[in-house]
Amino acid sequence: MESVEANNQRTILIVDDEQPIVDILVYNLKKEGYNTLEANDGVTAVDMALNNKPDLILLDIMLPKMDGLTVCKKIRSKYNIPILMLTAKDEEIDKILGLELGADDYITKPFSVRELMARIKANLRKYEIKAEQYNTQKNNSTNKIIVAGDLTLDLDKIEARVDGKVIDLTLREFEVLKYLALQNGQVVTREKLLETVWGYEYYGDIRTVDVTVRRIRGKIEKDTSAPKILATKRGIGYYIKTEQSDD
Repeated sequence: MESVEANNQRTILIVDDEQPIVDILVYNLKKEGYNTLEANDGVTAVDMALNNKPDLILLDIMLPKMDGLTVCKKIRSKYNIPILMLTAKDEEIDKILGLELGADDYITKPFSVRELMARIKANLRKYEIKAEQYNTQKNNSTNKIIVAGDLTLDLDKIEARVDGKVIDLTLREFEVLKYLALQNGQVVTREKLLETVWGYEYYGDIRTVDVTVRRIRGKIEKDTSAPKILATKRGIGYYIKTEQSDD
């Protein structure tokens, strides 16, 4: 079991305009040994996230000055940390949109404090495991460049290029492409991607993989309706097209 002392160096940014909720979260997080930061509007949240670089963000969707979905998108474009969306809305569109914009997890108010703490620990652990795995793979790998058709991945720089042009990817998106590219055109199921790239038993649903793939395609494909790099095998999963793989 993770000790309170182990959490002391971890800082969580709470973004919610309802001060009673913030107070409850601060109390429980501090009881678990976390440091906390608070923001009550979207603009302040972005500034605090980029300047303080917390280890995880609890982010409400309905915020003054800038909504949580926009906040998520702005933070994710600059900084790769776990983002858990908090919202009173229980509409499927909000959940999918939040995940598509880069959120890692999603919990609907009212929520159990115990469940929220479990989600926080799981997301922090997931990122730590992925960082360790990446460093190990990078140190052990003699091939620091992966080429798959028009796609080139530089493992040292964590950089992707398509036709020589650098593509702005999050670490998660890069890891998805890296894992698929290493399979030499073989189809990978959504379940395998979720297990391998996300790195833990995910609380959400498997559509998380689909929305991440959709984000990637929007960045690397000229025509997302007819992808030339990241292809779908209907009913099975995804693969990177190579000269050997079938369309």
